[in-house]
Amino acid sequence: MRILHTADWHVGKTLKGHSRLDEQREVLREIVAIAREQEVDLVVVAGDLYDTAAPNAAAQQLVVQALTALAGTGAEVVVIGGNHDHGAALDAYRPFAAAAGITLVGTVRTAEQGGVVDMVTRGGERASIAVLPFLSQRYAVRAAELVAQLPAQHNAAYDEQLRGIVRSLTDGFRTDSVNLVAAHLTVLNGTFGGGERLAQSIFEYSVPASIFPADTHYVALGHLHRRQMLAAPAPVHYSGSPLAVDFGEQANTSVVCLVEATATTPARVTDIPVTAGRGLRTLHGTVDELAALRDTVGDDYLRVFVREPARAGLREDVTAVLPNALEVRIDPEFAAPVRGSRPSEGRGAERSPSELFGEYCRDRAVADPRLDALFARLHDAVTSSDTGGAR
Repeated sequence: MRILHTADWHVGKTLKGHSRLDEQREVLREIVAIAREQEVDLVVVAGDLYDTAAPNAAAQQLVVQALTALAGTGAEVVVIGGNHDHGAALDAYRPFAAAAGITLVGTVRTAEQGGVVDMVTRGGERASIAVLPFLSQRYAVRAAELVAQLPAQHNAAYDEQLRGIVRSLTDGFRTDSVNLVAAHLTVLNGTFGGGERLAQSIFEYSVPASIFPADTHYVALGHLHRRQMLAAPAPVHYSGSPLAVDFGEQANTSVVCLVEATATTPARVTDIPVTAGRGLRTLHGTVDELAALRDTVGDDYLRVFVREPARAGLREDVTAVLPNALEVRIDPEFAAPVRGSRPSEGRGAERSPSELFGEYCRDRAVADPRLDALFARLHDAVTSSDTGGAR
C-alpha cells in the first residue's frame, strides 16, 4: 500500500500580520496533486490542520476543501488533532467527514471507539492505524485511565501515561496487516523546526521513541516542523510542515512523505518536495548593502537586521528598497543598550515560559519544587484549549 504522510498545515497562520492563505491554498493544492499522481491508498494528516483552536471561516473552508479533494483521489483520509486544533470541534464533524470518506479523530479514544482505524485498501492490502491526537498534561491521567485501564496516577510522568495509551492502541496489531501509528507529540532527540509552540514542546511533553512497538511498519508524526527520522525500534518520521510558518523555519525543506509497505516487507520512505509557497529569508546590512540585494531575493518574505543605529525613517528606507520586508530590526551590534531590572542574558523570546519563570525565582532566591510544579500545571491549563479529554 502507498501512504502519504503530511502534518502541521497551520492553515490561517499569519506572518507578521500578513495573511498567507493564498500560499496555503497553493500548498494544499500541490499535496492533493501529489496524492493523485502517486495513486496513494491512504493519506495521514498528523495534526495541526489549523494555527488556532478558533480558525476563521476562510481557514475552515480551505481545510474542508483540501480534505475533500484528498478523499476525491480515491484514498482513505485519516486526520488527527494537534495542539493548535480544537479537538472536540473536529470530533463534532466526524459524521459529516465519514460520509465523505474522511476519518477525523480530534481527541484520544479507546481502540473500540475509534482509536484504531481498520481499513482495506483498493488494492486489497489490510491496514490498522493507531491514532493519538495531541494530549495535554492535564488530560493525560484521564486518558490513560480510560484507554489503557491504568489506575489514576497524577504523579506519573507524561511519557509513562502515553506509553500505556500507545501499548493499548497497538496491542491488536496483526501479522497480516500494515500497522501504522499516527501521533502528534514531541519525541526525545527530535529537532525543532523553529515555529512550534514551545510551552507544549518542552521536555515535560517529550516521550522516548521506544514507546512505539517494533512491529509497527511506520510511525507518522506531527508537531515538530522539521522533516526528520528518529532512531527507534520502528520507523519513526516527522514529515515537517509543508510551508515554513515563521522565519525560524526558513532553512527547512518542505516535503510530504510517500510510504510504501506491505504486511511482510519494511516500509520504504520517499520524500516528495512541496514547492508552492513563498520562501522566507533573513538579511543583514546597511541600507545601501540591502539595496544591492534587491534583485536577489525574488518574492521571498524578508526579515531584515539593519546594521545602522536607529533613526527616524529607517524602517521606511528599508521597505522602500525591499518591499517584502515584513520585519525590520536593528542589528544587536548597533542597538542601544537596554538597562532595567529585567535579566539581560539571552533573548526572552527564545526561552520557554518555564525557563523565564525559573530565572525569576532564582533572582529572588526562591527554590521550591512545589512552586515549579504549580506553575507547570497552571501554564498548561492556560495554553491548552478544553479539547484534550478522551472520548
